[in-house]
Amino acid sequence: MYLITVVGNLLIILAVRSESHLHTPMYFFLANLSFVDIFSTSTTVPKMLMNIQTKSKVITYAGCVTQIYFFVLFAVLDVFLLAVMAYDRFVAICHPLHYMVIMNPQLCGLLVMMCWIICVLHSLLQTLMVLRLSFCTAVEIPHYFCELNQMIQLACSDTFLNNMVMYSASVLLGGGPFGGILYSYSKIVSSICGISSAQGKYKAFSTCASHLSVVSLFYCTMLGVYLSSAATQSSHASAVASVMYTVVTSMLNPFIYSLRNKNVKRALKTFFVKETLRGQLS
Repeated sequence: MYLITVVGNLLIILAVRSESHLHTPMYFFLANLSFVDIFSTSTTVPKMLMNIQTKSKVITYAGCVTQIYFFVLFAVLDVFLLAVMAYDRFVAICHPLHYMVIMNPQLCGLLVMMCWIICVLHSLLQTLMVLRLSFCTAVEIPHYFCELNQMIQLACSDTFLNNMVMYSASVLLGGGPFGGILYSYSKIVSSICGISSAQGKYKAFSTCASHLSVVSLFYCTMLGVYLSSAATQSSHASAVASVMYTVVTSMLNPFIYSLRNKNVKRALKTFFVKETLRGQLS
């Protein structure tokens, strides 16, 4: 699953970079999402695989804190990029004549840069809040990676401030982008309903179907993690639900975008044909 995730997302990035007709805002954001998905899974899965191979579940304190920092960073980046992609689809469908003017390269670069800045600062804040906590000598994390909430629960010192910062950030940085996605799609649905021809409706909906599938998969699996952890205290059930959220979603994203997108499939086919011919000529 990890290899499929890395290879699949790398192929998306290669397709977008190699084909000039994919140098559009939608594919620019898609390439960024694939990049984040690669590093998001690489934050947790390699360490888990090493633990399975060595039959050792030990992680250093520094390694644990580092894992928290990068996991929080890339998880929130996923949320922000999905919201930016929803805005891109909103402009494309609701303001098609002004699309290239509104979604110019400068704005696209600024949106991605702002996502990175906010997420880096948020992740740094959460990590610094963990560093202020004290832990008992023998700490066993009931998870397959160092998850922020689990670490706060295991602390021996007062965690009120940590919990307040964590839940406030979850509301602002999780609820804000999700609200933006809902607003964008409410406008998109309204615009599609206003199209008279069935062919026009299908064409408009098909442009955002892949993104809507990824958003649904991401939020449904994430909701499943928190519902399962709330319904049962089993660490095994919580870990299984987290694998769905952290690994399966990132693995399926390339399939959703490549299988439903003729442009991506054509770009990948062209890329491999060029590489094959280059290899034969050399």
